[in-house]
Amino acid sequence: MHKNLIAIAVAAAFLGAPLPAMAGEAELMQKIDKMAAELEQLKAELKASVKKTDVVEQRQQELSAKAETAPAAAASASTSAASAAAGPSTILSGYGEINYNRPSKNAAGAQTDLRRAVIAIEHRFDDKTKMISEFEWEHGVVSANDKGESEVEQLYIERQFDNGMRAKVGLFLMPVGLLNSNHEPTAYYGVERNFVETAIIPSTWREVGIGLSGEFGNGFTWDTGLTTGFDLSKWDATAEDGRESPLGSIHQEGQLAKSRDLSVHGALNWRGVPGLLLGGSVFTGKAGHKTEGFAAQDARVTLWDLHGRYTPGHWDLSALYTRGQISHTEELNQTFVGAVTPVPSAFAGWYTQAAYQLYKSGDYTLSPFVRYEQFNTAKSYSGVPQGVSPTSGPDEKVATAGVNLRVGEGVVLKADYQKFNEDTARDRLNLGMGFSY
Repeated sequence: MHKNLIAIAVAAAFLGAPLPAMAGEAELMQKIDKMAAELEQLKAELKASVKKTDVVEQRQQELSAKAETAPAAAASASTSAASAAAGPSTILSGYGEINYNRPSKNAAGAQTDLRRAVIAIEHRFDDKTKMISEFEWEHGVVSANDKGESEVEQLYIERQFDNGMRAKVGLFLMPVGLLNSNHEPTAYYGVERNFVETAIIPSTWREVGIGLSGEFGNGFTWDTGLTTGFDLSKWDATAEDGRESPLGSIHQEGQLAKSRDLSVHGALNWRGVPGLLLGGSVFTGKAGHKTEGFAAQDARVTLWDLHGRYTPGHWDLSALYTRGQISHTEELNQTFVGAVTPVPSAFAGWYTQAAYQLYKSGDYTLSPFVRYEQFNTAKSYSGVPQGVSPTSGPDEKVATAGVNLRVGEGVVLKADYQKFNEDTARDRLNLGMGFSY
């Protein structure tokens, strides 16, 4: 094929450049040399063309081979992407806060406290089963001679079913109020947690048992469960703990919890309108546990609440009411006649709060807030002779005004001032730093 092309080229060269009739021999030889040079150039071009053709054919073969392996490579890449999207099987998170409190009428009583540090570990066994745990340290140092505490705040297994319902078994937080399940310092306004959801609803309140949760309709979610409850035999009528928080003084926290009498709880919340949450909860169970020699075997603890939160635009508005009762305390309180703290038959409280996102620039968000709350840890007594032991006192009223400064998504700086209506010695300035991750 190449020889034919060369012959054709030589013929074309001769035909394209005819010799003059009167040319001499020297001139003829000059023209022949020129045609020979042109012929050599043509050969080189033909050789380069052939080489280029071979390279193109080789490249085409390589592309064809890659095309054949592309589906397998794409499948492998898809699997890797899916694995990456699933994330790690074990997740570490946590939160903490350091607070400063300065009483207005007693500067010597100012104190700084590493209030709490929490490490949370979540491990996902598969796409439907996971373990949730939280480990907490309070007040900086834990020892026999210090006020610090070390505790397991949560430890449970959760399983999700195909119908969307979830079940959990272990130690978990009770789904009551607004704060108990969302108590990280970045989740609420003010340096300290509000009094109603610490004195009336103990925070953080958890029990050991089984729970079920799910959703239905247009924005409804529900929770229910069977768990341990309170132990009224722990009540110390000579101390102030029961006055500070009736249920906080007799909760069991999963620590060798008496379980002769179990408790039930239920909660219902509605989020059918963007930014709006309305809900309530109830918890009830006996607290005697057939304890030998105990005077209130049939005592029952019941606590319920109604709550709401609305976040239109830059506003954050919330309100809550809760009431607790302890029944069949008459005989028990007869044994406490003259004591400092008999068992109350009723305790209650409520608050309303408004916050506004006043300023936002980059990672900084400034939100001033005001809160007014009213509560009474001993609203009434049963079985206490009038004039012999303490009677129910007035509700404490607390007004709080302050500001939260969020730094990014995980850090908050806080400042507020609290004014007490009854016990004015408790008026104070609070400063705090909190984080969650």
